Amino acid sequence: MEWFERMKNALDYLENSMQGELDIEEAARVAYSSTFHFQRMFHMLTGVTVAEYVRRRRLTLAAQELAASDIRVLDLALKYGYESPEAFSKAFRKLQGISPSAAREAGIELRAYPRISFHISLKGDKDMNYKLIEKSSLKVFGKSKKVSTKNGENLLQIPQFWRECDADGFRARLLSVEGGELFGICMNDYENECFTYLIAREKTKDIELPEGAQEFTIPAATWAVFESVGPMPGTIQKVWERIYSEWFPSTGYEQANAPQLELYPEGDASNDDYKCEVWIPIVKK
Repeated sequence: MEWFERMKNALDYLENSMQGELDIEEAARVAYSSTFHFQRMFHMLTGVTVAEYVRRRRLTLAAQELAASDIRVLDLALKYGYESPEAFSKAFRKLQGISPSAAREAGIELRAYPRISFHISLKGDKDMNYKLIEKSSLKVFGKSKKVSTKNGENLLQIPQFWRECDADGFRARLLSVEGGELFGICMNDYENECFTYLIAREKTKDIELPEGAQEFTIPAATWAVFESVGPMPGTIQKVWERIYSEWFPSTGYEQANAPQLELYPEGDASNDDYKCEVWIPIVKK
C-alpha cells in the first residue's frame, strides 16, 4: 500500500534524525503529505504527537548511552537536541523517574520507549459511509478551552469540558438563543501539543451573545461528513479513529489545514441510537 510505505519512510526519517533539531516539515515531505495532515495522522494513529514520540525515543537512546558509556551529560544533552543539561535532566527524570547520573548505576532499571511501526489492518467488518459537502464560511459563537494532546489527554478533557458547560448553565444559554445544532469544534491552532476546542452553534443573524460566549469564523471548505450512531463520547471517538486508520489511507484525500467539526443534534446523547456527525475538511492530494 502506497500510504503504508510513505508513513514507514517518514518513521525511518524520524529515527535517523534523533540527533539535532526535529524537522517535522521534512518528515511530512517524505510522507508526501502536508505538515498539518502528517501531524494529525500520526497523532490519531499512534496516540502521541510527533514531538512526543521523538522526545521519548531520544530519551530512550540517551538512557542506553548513559548505561553503556562514560559520555558526559552535557554532551548527551546537546547530542539529543537539548539546550542545557538542566533541560535534559528534567525531561529524563520525567520519563525515567530517575536522574541521568542514577542511570549509570549497575542494575538500575530503565524504561524503553520502542520504535513505532505501522501495520496494514484489513478489517472490512463495517462499511464507512460518508458524503462530501461544499460549504461557505460560517460564523459561530460559543466557549473555548485549550486542551492538551499529550498522552491522549484531549479524550478526557473534552468530555469534561462538556460537563462543565452543562454544570454552569452555558450549554442551556447557547440553546436558548436561536435554533440549530450544537458544534464541537477542534480548531487548527495546534501548537506546543495543544489546541483550542469550542462548544458553539452557528450564528445566522445579529444577536446578543450569551454570557461567556465568543464569536469565531470557520473558513469555507470541502468537508467529508461521517455519521456516528451510538452513545457519547465512546462512539464518536471510535469514528475519529476509523477516519484516520481506515478512511484516509484508502482514499486520495488528506486533511486540510482548517478546523474539524462535530455536529450534535438535539436528543439524548447517551442513547444507543443517538446520531451525530464528524466533519473533516479535506483536499485532494
